[in-house]
Amino acid sequence: MTNFLATLLENIKTLFSSPLTLLTLLACGILLIAFIKFKSIKFNAQLMARIGLALALAIILDMIKLYTFPNGGGSVSLGSMIPIFIISYAYGPSFGIFTGFLFGLLKLMINPYILSPIQVLFDYPLPFMAVGIAAFFKDKKLIGATVGMFLRFVCHFISGVVFFGEYAPAGMSPIIYSLVVNGPAVGVELLICLVILALMPLNQILKTLRPSSNINI
Repeated sequence: MTNFLATLLENIKTLFSSPLTLLTLLACGILLIAFIKFKSIKFNAQLMARIGLALALAIILDMIKLYTFPNGGGSVSLGSMIPIFIISYAYGPSFGIFTGFLFGLLKLMINPYILSPIQVLFDYPLPFMAVGIAAFFKDKKLIGATVGMFLRFVCHFISGVVFFGEYAPAGMSPIIYSLVVNGPAVGVELLICLVILALMPLNQILKTLRPSSNINI
């Protein structure tokens, strides 16, 4: 029994000593929880149409690049996360996270950059699913948008450190490299989204969108 426990502990130690293994477990855990929540979502034709419209608008806005950073530093779009925020605030976190998930898949299909399956998860579905977390702050929408975009940055940052760190210039650590590459792009896009959310008649839009009947969120 003692040998069995020692072997088990050694295997666990080995398992958790690899950053890639930890990321794999983290990504799979997040997706598993999300898929369980997705199964409880009740769709109707109107809601599906609105999510589809939000995704189409988000993709169009994402294609409008206001600035592209040099050396693979990403780009800034014309507030492409706004439609995801609106769905999140109108219908709740499950719908916001689901819409972000679909947006990430669409980005993967339109402009894929694939190094490994785990890198794909941290660069495509996970960061945009994180944007839907804004729904938990529906009474403080600008704070919610900030939290959602920060979590999106965390996903890109992790990917940058683990999968793109080898591209860092000589003498620069992968952490600093990922921060320099991902920080400005996500930060500037956050500022654009905050300005748009502050200026648009958001409460009136949400009042129009919110369902009159009960929807499981």
